[in-house]
Amino acid sequence: MLKITNLHAEVDGKKILNGLTLEVGAGQVHAIMGPNGAGKSTLAYVLGGRPGYEVTGGRVTFMGQDLLALDPHERAAVGLFLGFQYPVEIPGVSNVQFLREALNAQRKYRGEEPLSGGEFLKLAKEKAGLLKLDMEMLKRPVNVGFSGGEKKRNEMVQMGILNPSFAILDETDSGLDIDALRIVGDGINAIMRDPAKGVLLITHYQRLLDYVKPDVVHILAKGRIVKSGGPELALELEREGYDTVMADA
Repeated sequence: MLKITNLHAEVDGKKILNGLTLEVGAGQVHAIMGPNGAGKSTLAYVLGGRPGYEVTGGRVTFMGQDLLALDPHERAAVGLFLGFQYPVEIPGVSNVQFLREALNAQRKYRGEEPLSGGEFLKLAKEKAGLLKLDMEMLKRPVNVGFSGGEKKRNEMVQMGILNPSFAILDETDSGLDIDALRIVGDGINAIMRDPAKGVLLITHYQRLLDYVKPDVVHILAKGRIVKSGGPELALELEREGYDTVMADA
């Protein structure tokens, strides 16, 4: 689904990604772990098309298309979803309004009919139920007054409504207590565990991987993948820390 080949990128003239190569197939969940400053969030932003992140070399294809040639809204419309480490607040715009407009804009791009108000509310109620998020919260301004855990659950509801083919989740577990972590993990599985979908899960810790079992775990350091393995690699990191694993790599 997603194929990254020798990707180089920089921010404000500083090189961050240095020849990163990675491939995620349909039906797979890949986890990326790594020390602070390794380039994990930069990778997510480059794939999402955030301004200011300049690709200086390499290729990225998504479902056979040149992903880097698409604008951010086009990447979303063809099935890419980016979950932010720090979801933004949008005062004055209700969740329901925001999500209905986003979904129907994507449907229009794909040549599909828009959902009516009733159809959308039925869908929103279903997805909010998966994340145990009260529908009243969807009527509030986007993320305004939400706790850290509520923001992350709200973002997973957004993912459920938009129903992407591929999700890049940047530290979705940060700011979550034990119960919220389980709810979010179950929500990711319910929405994205599908033979036709894929997930790139960026995290610092093993704990989310107890709920969302990865097929492959990668260690990212100094802008490139330095080691890959099965779920046991995350457990090794938890026990040994990065120094030992990086020395082996």
